[in-house]
Amino acid sequence: MKIAKAIFGIGALLIGLLSFRSIPTQPVVVGAPVVVADTVKIDPESGLATDPNLMIVKSQCTACHSTKLILQHRFTRAGWLDRIRWMQKYHKLWDLGESEKVVLDYLEKYYGPQSAQVKAAYRRAPLKNVQWYKMD
Repeated sequence: MKIAKAIFGIGALLIGLLSFRSIPTQPVVVGAPVVVADTVKIDPESGLATDPNLMIVKSQCTACHSTKLILQHRFTRAGWLDRIRWMQKYHKLWDLGESEKVVLDYLEKYYGPQSAQVKAAYRRAPLKNVQWYKMD
């Protein structure tokens, strides 16, 4: 009986983890996309900046993970390329081929470290002039 309960619990946990991926990352809003920074509209389904290349980025990136992983990072072009290579090495990401340049252009434009195109809604700016103290 204990074994059956343990197997049931593990199975329920796995199903919960697998189904977590299908939960929408952003609330689905019917109507026009949200405008951010007066220049960029946000896709209500993914939370990513709308762009002619958005569908290519969504098809390459969201096959494996949520768009929140994109939204929470601000890498340089080289940083995004390193992240892609890391996913290819350790997580079996396929060769992006000609799409790689399109994906990198999009990520650099909208999700670079100093991108004014889209404000980082998921990560605050680094703290400046922090005075740390020691606990005694």
